[in-house]
Amino acid sequence: MVAVSDAIDRARALLELRRPAEAERELRGLLAQNPEHSAGHSFLALALLEQGGTADAVTEAHEAVRLAPDHWFPHYVAGHVHYRGRRLDLAMAAVQASLALSPEYVPTWTLLSRTHMLAGRWPEMADAARRGLAIDPNAAEPASLLALALVALGEAAPAQAAAAQAVRLDPDSATAHLVYGRAALAFGDPREAADAFREVLRLDPGYDQARDLLVSALRQRNPLYRWLARLQSRFRGGWWLVFLLPAVPPVIVVFVLIALLHWAAWIAESWTTLRLARAKATRLLFEEAESRVALLCCGLPVVGAALLALGITLGQDVLGTGGVAVMALVTPVQEAAHTGSPRARAVLYGWTGLLGMAIAAAVALDSLGPAMLTLYAALATIWVAAGVRRLFRQEQAPL
Repeated sequence: MVAVSDAIDRARALLELRRPAEAERELRGLLAQNPEHSAGHSFLALALLEQGGTADAVTEAHEAVRLAPDHWFPHYVAGHVHYRGRRLDLAMAAVQASLALSPEYVPTWTLLSRTHMLAGRWPEMADAARRGLAIDPNAAEPASLLALALVALGEAAPAQAAAAQAVRLDPDSATAHLVYGRAALAFGDPREAADAFREVLRLDPGYDQARDLLVSALRQRNPLYRWLARLQSRFRGGWWLVFLLPAVPPVIVVFVLIALLHWAAWIAESWTTLRLARAKATRLLFEEAESRVALLCCGLPVVGAALLALGITLGQDVLGTGGVAVMALVTPVQEAAHTGSPRARAVLYGWTGLLGMAIAAAVALDSLGPAMLTLYAALATIWVAAGVRRLFRQEQAPL
């Protein structure tokens, strides 16, 4: 028994040190001698999960539950494995089974809160986090999750208080500072948010989400960007407006307004990104690809305006229209660049390439109709991109 206990302790320590391959070797040695050791299968499931072996982790978790159905820990591990695989119904069932057997284990309430988060059930997420905090008021992770839920519910003061509590409870937690920054960013304090995200990167330089959010906070400190973003969100519209066009033709004005607001917002974002990417203090926050996209989107209006002016000077309507269409390409380029799913991003970049070729062909063939259609299609990419993102939504990683 001592040897078995020692093996479990070593495996647990290796997992805490983020050395899952070594933990796996330790556990497989244990299970070779004790194949019905439930805790061994549970910890092996966690080791496999950390190495990307989700299917094998599920198998091991189920075996642990089979061997010890009346113990809370195998159910907790099964819930964690299903949560990471985004099988929310199975995760919920496993977590509830674990809580029925041991309702005083705070990490299980934390896992329940996270599962509700993935499902977008914000009140339930907040309730689970509060249950965890009721058991251990000094637990920082439930406080962070409570703050995130309250941010989603739009409860500014309680969200900021919960986020501040999480930072106080664990000032060395990158996650706590991240949540504090998200609360500040959501409720109109981009300067405070930027400071919080900088602290996250100081604690964990590889925290990419903090890097992205810091960029967003720095952009929102630009008054023009904030104004355009507010207008953009207010007048986003919906695909269902298309069905009103036959009955109410003036609705086309709404579409034009929405498309132009988005285009203007993307121009503002491009300029802000380019400025920050060139500044000495913030240039390291941006990938080279982001800088190139920003430079391209600042250059497209200049090139388009030059073509428009040349078309007007030469009296060539198609050339001038092609210039306006080139200016409109900012929208598809930025929509593609700001899409998280790799496949969706590839589809939108392909769409952008087709639009560019259509503009060139229309100008070469001196065909006004196709040039106008390409212009409209470029501006309408906000709806095309929304459909593509919805199609590939499942590729997004859990928060």
